[in-house]
Amino acid sequence: MARRAVRRRKLKGVKPKVSRGLPVMAKLKCADNTGARVLQIIGVIGYKGRKGRLPSASVGDMVVVVVKQGKHDLLHKPFKAVVVRQRKPFRRKSGQWVVFEDNAAILVNDDGTPKGSEVKGPVAKEALEKWPTLSAVSMTVV
Repeated sequence: MARRAVRRRKLKGVKPKVSRGLPVMAKLKCADNTGARVLQIIGVIGYKGRKGRLPSASVGDMVVVVVKQGKHDLLHKPFKAVVVRQRKPFRRKSGQWVVFEDNAAILVNDDGTPKGSEVKGPVAKEALEKWPTLSAVSMTVV
């Protein structure tokens, strides 16, 4: 029996794997000024996982959310959002660990442009690398 050697290639320029800390049904703060206060994740765009496993999101992922608290015309309607902060610690490629106080997301359009005009609180650098249009409205980058 001949054994085949499996060759592993290292891909350059690949985003480091951020720990997924936000499963479906997680509640987040809305970090922009669109009028939404609390968001609930109902889906993760681009998630591929094992059958039966709950999809989960991390910093920089686009998710489908429902507004649970906020302006009356926004309530219980699905929107797309980008996660900008998560409480679960994640490791950067430089080796440092990043932890935020809360979970937060920003409502965006289908192409990733933010719906609000300003962001409250810090935004993770990983989210801005993936969605450069968010840098126009974010004040603090961590």
